[in-house]
Amino acid sequence: MGRHSYEDRLLRVLDHVSANLDSDLSLDTLADVAALSRFHFHRVFSGMTGETVAAFIWRVRLFKAAHLLLRSEDGIEGIAMCCGYPNPRSFARAFQETFGLTPAAFRARGVEMPPLRLNEKGDYEMYAITIENRAPTQLAGVAHRGDYMEIGRAFEVAGKTVFSRGMAPVLGPMVGVYFSNPGEVPVEEMQSLAGFILTKEVVLVPPLEQFSLSGGRYAVLHHVGPYTGLRQAYNYLFGKWLPESGEEPRDGPPFEIYENSPMNTAPEDLVTLIYAPIR
Repeated sequence: MGRHSYEDRLLRVLDHVSANLDSDLSLDTLADVAALSRFHFHRVFSGMTGETVAAFIWRVRLFKAAHLLLRSEDGIEGIAMCCGYPNPRSFARAFQETFGLTPAAFRARGVEMPPLRLNEKGDYEMYAITIENRAPTQLAGVAHRGDYMEIGRAFEVAGKTVFSRGMAPVLGPMVGVYFSNPGEVPVEEMQSLAGFILTKEVVLVPPLEQFSLSGGRYAVLHHVGPYTGLRQAYNYLFGKWLPESGEEPRDGPPFEIYENSPMNTAPEDLVTLIYAPIR
């Protein structure tokens, strides 16, 4: 199993989306079509194509609408409904924003569209990746909702809380767990957890909460540099390494272990280990 297998899966998604624009196109549904973990389908998709699933569906809707305008005699309202738009007004607005013409003007012009294809991501920066077997791990953390770039506030709360309670002797490295994928969820709704590995069992009280990381096999990407470069690292891990490795993702969120702290480390020297669960 390699990259061609993953490409075939995404082509199945393209066909499914094209044929079901007026049906359920949730991430879970499309993950089932691709036979990929619902936790990681969106990361694989955006890593391989360079666009989010939502942006892809938007593109397919408009492409199919353009095709129907040119190849059918259906009315514009019927085409809008067929392509998943709630009303002709929202369809006309989206169409004009993309093509610079109203649907009626586009139909009158009559210029054919090129075939619809999946986008392909360009060059990737290379990263070192190893495979590691991990035992189940318990975390003490603080939940964060919102922009991942603002998770530092949750880390600050977690840090102050554990040290004020004298928990330092039972703490391991700092860990961030990321449940949502940027681009697929509104920024204000993205969910994550900022905390520490627990080396012993302890009773936690708010604002700390316990979270369990499953044991098993993980692909581990070694990233050195500013946290702003982590998005590119994720794209490489899920968009290039995973499809070419023959490995399969399994359910469970990715997480990051921070080998040092931005409090006393220059951005270019920050070391982050990205863990992605694999079968």
